[in-house]
Amino acid sequence: MSTLDTAMVRSGRPATSTVVVAALVFLPIVTALLCLSAGRYQVPTTHVFGILLDELFARFGLNAADWLPAGWGTASWTPTERIVVTTVRLPRVLMAGIAGAGLALSGAVLQGMFRNPLVGPQTIGAASGASLGGVVAILLFGFGLPVHLGAFAGAAIALAAVLIVHRGDGVSPVLTLVLAGVVIGAFCSALVGFVTFIADPEVKLPGIVFWLLGSFAASSWPNLMLLATCTILGGGVMLAMRWRVNVLSLGDEEARTLGVEPGRDRVILLTATCLAISAQVAVSGTIGWVGLVIPNLVRMVVGADHRRLLPVSAVAGAAFLMAADTLARDLSAAEIPVGIVTAIVGTPVFAWLLRRHARGQTA
Repeated sequence: MSTLDTAMVRSGRPATSTVVVAALVFLPIVTALLCLSAGRYQVPTTHVFGILLDELFARFGLNAADWLPAGWGTASWTPTERIVVTTVRLPRVLMAGIAGAGLALSGAVLQGMFRNPLVGPQTIGAASGASLGGVVAILLFGFGLPVHLGAFAGAAIALAAVLIVHRGDGVSPVLTLVLAGVVIGAFCSALVGFVTFIADPEVKLPGIVFWLLGSFAASSWPNLMLLATCTILGGGVMLAMRWRVNVLSLGDEEARTLGVEPGRDRVILLTATCLAISAQVAVSGTIGWVGLVIPNLVRMVVGADHRRLLPVSAVAGAAFLMAADTLARDLSAAEIPVGIVTAIVGTPVFAWLLRRHARGQTA
């Protein structure tokens, strides 16, 4: 445990109070209620809360009116409000939250493994591989299940290619792994450009371009279940191994001294991040910057101990992407792809973080 404490000291940040962490944990809950309320058809937050409780209690055969405060009973909201909240907005908000949690969690793990706060999910090539698999599936078969399978296959092949390229007697395993991810990611991006070039401009191209920009417009309960299952599996592995990320962030030599096998643990963690990232790409296209920016901002608040950094990054990423998606669907009459919103927000924040890093400050 003393070695982990040393990692905390190296971060240069004091431990954060439990009150701050608890506030961050409740952040996605409050954000979800506000996102369910916001939109062109406004629904009061109290109505949203009552509708959700009524739906929950109905699952157990209970009457929500017996438990809700006065004025929050079933008579206080309209059937239209109920449909808007439960059918239209709820699966979309939940998908955005789960996707944001998976991306931020993956980014925090990658930054810890590579000991570089400027590393993101695109580093390992999984996002580019998933995008390639998705666009090929759209080109050949159209949207739906083929896109999901194509994204998973593309991410898996890209990760396997990264590991194959990485193998060898390199001086720095971490550096060669990062470079392998950059190479494979660039190759996949080039193939995505080729597929976009040959796509039918009248039929396939508009759908491919909109999908690549990232959007939760096609949210549905089946897509939500797919995303939630993969994110829970991948995220569960990452959270269970968060103390090993602490050890890996100390370097391979110290990790081996503590009885940890760096190569094996990296493969396990890379596979878990690949699962979470590819699931997000499969259901909503490419969404950047979440996994790069959110862990750095959270690290400034809670420090570098991944036992706390990983779960807090997940909840902060969930809140951020839910808010970004709400802006994307409400800023204009024509819905803006959420990938554009995250890029507009993430680019200046990343530039600020890069400037701090160049000055020798820890993010």
